[in-house]
Amino acid sequence: MGRIHNKVAIITGGASGIGERMVDLFSKEGAIVIAADINEEALEKASQKENVYGMKLNVASEEEWKELVKEVKDRFGRIDILVNNAGISSEKPYQEINIDDWGKMLSINGFGPFAGMKHVAPYMTEQKKGSIINISSYTAQIGQGFNHYSASKGAVRAVSKAAATTFGRQGVRVNTLFPGIIETPMTKSLEDSKELLGRLVQATPLQRLGQPEDIANAALFLASDESSFITGAELVIDGGFSAQ
Repeated sequence: MGRIHNKVAIITGGASGIGERMVDLFSKEGAIVIAADINEEALEKASQKENVYGMKLNVASEEEWKELVKEVKDRFGRIDILVNNAGISSEKPYQEINIDDWGKMLSINGFGPFAGMKHVAPYMTEQKKGSIINISSYTAQIGQGFNHYSASKGAVRAVSKAAATTFGRQGVRVNTLFPGIIETPMTKSLEDSKELLGRLVQATPLQRLGQPEDIANAALFLASDESSFITGAELVIDGGFSAQ
């Protein structure tokens, strides 16, 4: 029997990168997994996996959140786990960031997790149990990146703390992961500069970049009953970079 046997999990951004690794691990550990993503082609591939159901979701759309959460509840009868993983990044320097850039980044990276909690938490409070895991970034904890991406991940950190105190008395746990630089399609551009890649590895105490499974394993622990007395926690997974 798996560590999250028969639990129903929604994982946003579940069709690629860290989210895809979470989907694979959660299904392997016995969960029924909804891989929610905006990429329909990738969702078709995800839906071919055992105990995985691909569902289209634009996390910045409240209407789509309402529809998805209702469909999951009607179909499976419960929602036990929510992982707010979907997000975008940007390499724009601060001098070039405008209000449209800011709005797009905050709508996906900031409002997306908020909307997910807003619509999923009420079902979890009815059950008196549930686990929400939000994916922020190490840039929300250190002076790394004066840009709209860091701002959006700081928003995730703030609303996660507030949600943990809001829903804790109803049995719903909310915890946050803070990944460092993880090798995913989103960070593939790093491979184009071996010099930059080398500097990043040298600056990391564990002397490597993170892998999607590093984040997926931590999410699995927080999703499982093994972490039943943990809420409002912040777990940094960056190879020791921000500890310096």
